[in-house]
Amino acid sequence: MPADAPPVVAPHRGLRRALAPFRHAAYRRLAVALVFSTFASGVWAVAIVWDVIRIGGGPGQLSVVAAAGTLGVLIPALLGGVVADRVPQKLVLLCVAGAETVGMALAAVLAAGDRTGVVSLAAISFVLGVAMAFYYPAYSAWLPALVPAEELQAVNGFEGMVRPGVHQAIGPAVAGAVVAALNPAAAMTVAAVASGLGLLALTSVPRTALRRAVDGGHTVSAVFRDLREAVRYLFRTPWLLATLLFASLMILVMMGPLEVLIPFLIKDTLGGGARDHSYVLAAFGVGGAAGSFAMAARRMPRRYLSVMILLWGLACLPFALIATTRHIAVLVGCGLVMGVMFGAPQVIWGTLLQRRVPPELLGRVSSLDFFVSISLMPASMALAGPVSHAIGLRNTFLIAAFAPPVFAVAAVLLARLPADEVAHPLDDVAGPAQARAASA
Repeated sequence: MPADAPPVVAPHRGLRRALAPFRHAAYRRLAVALVFSTFASGVWAVAIVWDVIRIGGGPGQLSVVAAAGTLGVLIPALLGGVVADRVPQKLVLLCVAGAETVGMALAAVLAAGDRTGVVSLAAISFVLGVAMAFYYPAYSAWLPALVPAEELQAVNGFEGMVRPGVHQAIGPAVAGAVVAALNPAAAMTVAAVASGLGLLALTSVPRTALRRAVDGGHTVSAVFRDLREAVRYLFRTPWLLATLLFASLMILVMMGPLEVLIPFLIKDTLGGGARDHSYVLAAFGVGGAAGSFAMAARRMPRRYLSVMILLWGLACLPFALIATTRHIAVLVGCGLVMGVMFGAPQVIWGTLLQRRVPPELLGRVSSLDFFVSISLMPASMALAGPVSHAIGLRNTFLIAAFAPPVFAVAAVLLARLPADEVAHPLDDVAGPAQARAASA
């Protein structure tokens, strides 16, 4: 174990296991920064929608602003991993937090002065998307330097609770209340202040050294060499390749129905409205937080790869009930169940990357994961409508329900994941040398 690595401690159980990482001052400060940043993004997501509406924009204008943010994430996504493996992660996150704070504050000033336009909002959204592309790999690569390996599962469980609970529930609720009481500019100000507080919290986290020897300088050729190294690692690591291929196919068939078709199902078939849709989204977020906490409080499953992928596949089965129900309450219940079943394996996945991927590759592999996770979302959104018109809403939901479990079983069997997880257990703490051996 390196001299600057956190000390190994005896494993905890239950609630003590979930809370164990908070014994470390550095992680407590990072967790505070995460909460503020996540809250800011949740407020921003609602505030920008209502600012587009305030200036007279409709679905087309909102799509332009949203597409700019998506492009901002996609274009530099792979570069973000290279930077995370070459630059101290604290510096990367400070730059990200600074860019987000300035961008949100600028939007608030423009909105307060009634100088907002679609172009300016799209430009700010693009910058915030770029910042997000650099955030995820740096954050993921930094965690193993701040807490012991056996506590990474609890750390990922906490993140899994914060993101749905704060980003999908608390942040939007606060933004809606502020917009209703004042205006979108005030909500953007709240987002900018929260982001600034997250920036302040980040400054207090100790800087850690890179866990790799960087050669070749920061040249273009060195960047491409780093990317090639990560891609080669992906293709020679069956568990990683199988998981990312499965995830991309699952996202392609289920994300569009989840995000695009459910609102129309609620409005056109069930006679509901925006409030009913918010209940479904809230249930999904609560379920995700509950599933993440439950996984954080228990030991890593012995069959961690199989459990992770099969849970993700089975999490889509409630779409079959969604396809046939006539009751909003059933949709809410399905959202809760799906949230639990998506949240729990996400904790396994984050821990798996941090435990089995060599430290010097973790930022780049995390960026590959991030890129795959979002790259097919636009295609899924775009296809959901035409497919539902061609084969019917019910049949589209049934495909979203039954295709992912088939993909999951195929991934487990074809990549021989049961043999891999038995040969490389995560029950014991793995040091850097063991991690290198395990990743082979």
